Amino acid sequence: MINLTINNINVEVEPGATILDAAKKAGVNIPTLCHLDLHDINMVNKAGTCRVCMVEVAGRRALAPACSTGCAEGMSVVTNTPRAISARRTMVELLLSNHPSDCLVCAKNKHCDLQTLAADLGVREIRYRGARSKHAKDTSSYSLVRDPNKCILCRRCETMCNEVQTVGVYSAVHRGFNTVMTTAFDNPILDTACTFCGQCASVCPTGALTFVNDVPKVWKELTDPDKFVIVQTAPAVRVALGEEFGMDAGSRVTGKMVSALRRLGFSKVMDTDFAADLTIMEEASELVHRLQHGGPLPILTSCCPAWVKFIEHQFPELLDIPSSCKSPHEMFGAVAKTYLAEKLGVDPRKIVVVSIMPCLAKKYEAQREELAENSEIKNVDYVLSTRELAAMIREAGISFADLPDGDFDAPLGQSTGASVIFGTTGGVIEAAVRTANAWLTKNDSGKVDFEELRGMDGVRVATVNVAGTELTIAIANGLGNARKLLEDVRDKKAVYHAIEIMACPGGCVGGGGQPYHNNDYELIRKRAAALYSEDKDKPLRMSHQNPDIQTLYAEFLGEPYGEKAHHLLHTDFKKRDL
Repeated sequence: MINLTINNINVEVEPGATILDAAKKAGVNIPTLCHLDLHDINMVNKAGTCRVCMVEVAGRRALAPACSTGCAEGMSVVTNTPRAISARRTMVELLLSNHPSDCLVCAKNKHCDLQTLAADLGVREIRYRGARSKHAKDTSSYSLVRDPNKCILCRRCETMCNEVQTVGVYSAVHRGFNTVMTTAFDNPILDTACTFCGQCASVCPTGALTFVNDVPKVWKELTDPDKFVIVQTAPAVRVALGEEFGMDAGSRVTGKMVSALRRLGFSKVMDTDFAADLTIMEEASELVHRLQHGGPLPILTSCCPAWVKFIEHQFPELLDIPSSCKSPHEMFGAVAKTYLAEKLGVDPRKIVVVSIMPCLAKKYEAQREELAENSEIKNVDYVLSTRELAAMIREAGISFADLPDGDFDAPLGQSTGASVIFGTTGGVIEAAVRTANAWLTKNDSGKVDFEELRGMDGVRVATVNVAGTELTIAIANGLGNARKLLEDVRDKKAVYHAIEIMACPGGCVGGGGQPYHNNDYELIRKRAAALYSEDKDKPLRMSHQNPDIQTLYAEFLGEPYGEKAHHLLHTDFKKRDL
């Protein structure tokens, strides 16, 4: 161990620790901008570019950056000298001198690290004037907005995209004042291998990377008397939305969320959990069919659009193994504009389906050409993130915490516990195993909790007994972890029966459209725990037990994995260039 002092506080740290690590251990706050410590996955952004963490080290003339300076035995560090504070303030002023001053209308207002740091350091004027960078704003995609003018070159996005997610879209080009974070050949982001997972936007400390705001479009639809606007909500939203209104992480606000949506003016408030149960009917049927008929294995879950786009770009040779199921919210849209439209007597062309999702990739997914009937009627018209829903609630002046609990509308609002856990890593495959096991054993009172499939590890492998057959199942969250699994499958280094992949940390609970979690994995775990808690509270916990699902098949779809179900609820994937 190494012994040193931070502001005269004795600290003991392990070899390799930085001054920043030691300061945290001593309870001393040193401000940072570029630093990004993803300790749960052993990843640190080591750019050291912002220089706002400067401290004084005894015996050294120059100030030292705390995030990249290693500790040494007997080192004496002072973090709050006038010289150190002045240096930080100067660096922030220099960053602000080349930064747009549109904080009041910026998408990251109140969530901007640069804004917060400027306030903490008492920066009230920008003393430095000079040339400003001017770059075109990239609004090409349906999910992300990239504004290089607000970039402070912290390179967090580069670390997240290249090292954590291994997508490889961002890099710094040019030198000096002309340096900019951009895509290869400065292509629009829509024309890259970007998966739109949104994790780059989650770690961006400013408004350089934000999401496409579809709230104005949805407000317009809600005020159109000729439209019948249906809203559906994903499972992960209900355990995160409360954070936007000061509630504890993991607060279950399902009922309040339903009441808020009804007050916003939606014609019907439905639950994506219903469609998650529907997804299991199809996905479990597909798994059983492959097992019984020698189909391609492993079967890969296909609920996450970011991971689907990842395999289309990165592993096109494996496109025969993902499940052909549409994602739950797309299944919901397809059923809403056929079965539900018929029951309600509403012209499908007048129905507008709005999905509230924890995910930014869902915005892109809703625009995929194959997810529309006859290329005219899209399954889903608009996707709003959890943050966008919170914005609408605030705009409408609704006191969220004081709302009574409401209930979802029938007949697409009833769900089981299996659908709720779709929002966390391991949840989709556990839901599928529950139903597959019950079908194959012809026993609905058998095992329900497959805890061996749960956890937050980036990659985990478990063996579960399904009707006497030992199934080897792999689960990954995060695209870098997905790459490891897919490489092993491609190279025949590992054999699995089924694989679940989610692009975001912890699954949908850590999605790019959720309230900013600042890579706090404990917060993500609390959201996941709330989903498992809601699962346990449900009277029915296996998807095939949902009576509304049974009615849907009896009245409209026919047999699971049958011809009509396949036409309406399944899709295909295609190779995409890098």
